[in-house]
Amino acid sequence: MDYSLFDINKTSASSNVTPVCFSINSTPFIRNHTITPAYFSAVFTAVGLSSNLFALVVLAKTFHRTKSRVRSSFLLFLGGLVFTDFMGLLVTGSIVVSFHITHFNWRQLDPHCHFCNFMGMSMVFYGLCPLLLGATMAVERFVGINRPFARSKAMSNSRACSTVAMVWVMAGCISLLPLAGLGSYRLQFPGSWCFLSISSKPLEMTFGLIFSLVGLLSLALSFLLNTVSVITLLRVCCGQDSAHRRRDHEVEMMVQLILIMTIASVCWCPLLVFIAQTVLSGSELNIRRLLLWLRFATGNQVLDPWVYILFRRAILKRMAPKMDWSRSSIASLYPSISTSFRKLTRASLGGTLDRLDHVRTNPDKAREEETSLNVSDSTAPLDSI
Repeated sequence: MDYSLFDINKTSASSNVTPVCFSINSTPFIRNHTITPAYFSAVFTAVGLSSNLFALVVLAKTFHRTKSRVRSSFLLFLGGLVFTDFMGLLVTGSIVVSFHITHFNWRQLDPHCHFCNFMGMSMVFYGLCPLLLGATMAVERFVGINRPFARSKAMSNSRACSTVAMVWVMAGCISLLPLAGLGSYRLQFPGSWCFLSISSKPLEMTFGLIFSLVGLLSLALSFLLNTVSVITLLRVCCGQDSAHRRRDHEVEMMVQLILIMTIASVCWCPLLVFIAQTVLSGSELNIRRLLLWLRFATGNQVLDPWVYILFRRAILKRMAPKMDWSRSSIASLYPSISTSFRKLTRASLGGTLDRLDHVRTNPDKAREEETSLNVSDSTAPLDSI
């Protein structure tokens, strides 16, 4: 990308006041338009939209077939994530592609910065939502795996939908902060998008840190809870009761959740850390790095749906038809793993594992408790997912 094509410090002679969204040294951007940015943006947006739309269709079909309450609530969270990614690409991608195709002038189209503020809010909202939803899904799986009896009555489909709505409201409130005076949205290089102003000015620095810290804390919480959940799940699957308790659906959900967390971390951490470092150090904004990390971040919206599309048991069974998918095969293939892993995790998980040991030593009583609490999710047919 040739930065010499941009004319700096071009201002309107007919106006004495520069709108906030244009009040930086590099606006308005006057550039020689080429087909490459338009082609890249259009293809990227089209692939992302089609991927998310396909994932939504598959999710809807799976949701209607499943008989597991645990699975259905997880599918609702996952559906909220995919729908958010779809809308994020639709809103922001449409603006970027329209700019590259029509070459519209931001100052003429949006003299009062309403359109720029809308896009900036959309970038922040659709950026934070996947991170917050990932953390929410980690909390749900942590409770579902470590305290299954307490969770069985609490989580319902309506409550899952309400939780997703609360995440959207939280992300929306954060995106509205610049309109209340905390920070601002500015037109960014190369003039095709608006985003939060990244500078060391007190209010703009505060908003930049809020955006970065909320995202980083969401990823940190996801990592912590998912790690404990995986340890607990392996502890149960490799334990003495592995032949009695079928946990295949929980393993599948944890694999998908771990992949979602990994993709979000790889895509978003560079941008979030970059923003925090820039505003705290007071250094000049590195535009090349901002664009690079932004492209990494937007890749999250394209990759998320493929986690569910590719990592379902229906697909995995076709890829490895000889593997025993009806129960945990790890303990039967490698019995030594069970003993070593039990010793390794007993001290770290404490009371949760003691509860699981109690269930194993009293299987008849545990089955009666599960029946009374309607926890029959783990016996759902494999073909229903």
